[in-house]
Amino acid sequence: MTPAAPAGSILSVVAGSRAYGLETGESDVDRRGVFVTPTARFWRLDKPPDHVEGPLPEQFSWEVERFCVLALEGNPAALECLWSPLVELVTPPGERLLAIRRAFLSRRAERAFAGSADRQFRRLRPDDPPRPGGDVRRWKMAMHMIRLLLGASSLARHGEPLVRVGAHRDRLLAVRRGETPWPEVLEWRGRLLAELARLDDRSGSALPDRPDRTAAEEFLIEVRRSAL
Repeated sequence: MTPAAPAGSILSVVAGSRAYGLETGESDVDRRGVFVTPTARFWRLDKPPDHVEGPLPEQFSWEVERFCVLALEGNPAALECLWSPLVELVTPPGERLLAIRRAFLSRRAERAFAGSADRQFRRLRPDDPPRPGGDVRRWKMAMHMIRLLLGASSLARHGEPLVRVGAHRDRLLAVRRGETPWPEVLEWRGRLLAELARLDDRSGSALPDRPDRTAAEEFLIEVRRSAL
C-alpha cells in the first residue's frame, strides 16, 4: 500500500537517516516529495502555497516550481530527494523529473553542500566542543556536518550527491554517539575541505559550472500544460 501523500503528488521518497543508511531504533520516517498544483489556481490573485506539510508526520513536499528553483540552486534537501534510494510514489511526471535530475547539478550544488556543512559547524560552537558521550544534539549535528562534506566531495569527484553513506556508516554513527574524539572529527573535516579545495584549484570538479536551466524549464512548462 502506498503511503499517503499530498494531492497532486508526482514524487514521494523517504529521506533523512533512513535514506542515508544512518537510522537507529529511535529514527523517524522522514518523507520529502514534489506535487503539482492545477495551473488555473495560479491565475487568481491569491497564489497557492509553494510547499505543504503532511499528511503524515515528518512529511514535507514542495510545489514543482519551487522544487525546481531550489534544485537549480543546489539545495541539498531537494537534490537528495532526487537521489533517494527509497521511492514510495512516482507518477509519469515524477519519472520525467527523475530522468532529468542531472540537469539540476552544477558546481553550485557542491558549494551549497559545503555551505550547509559550514553552517552546521558554526552552530556547533567549535570553540566549545561537545563532550564525549554527551551533548547528543550537537554530536548529531557534527555527524551531519561530515555527511554534507562527503556529499560535496561526491559531487566534485563523481558528479552526483552521496545519499546512501555506505562504507562511511559506522564511522559516522560513531561521531553521532560521541565516541569519536573532537580533534579526530576536525581532522576529518579538514581533509574533506582540503580535497574540495584541490579539486577547485585544478578545475577538477566533475560538475558543470551551471545547471541546465533550459531542461528544467521545459519540464516545468510541460507539467503546467498537462495540469490545465
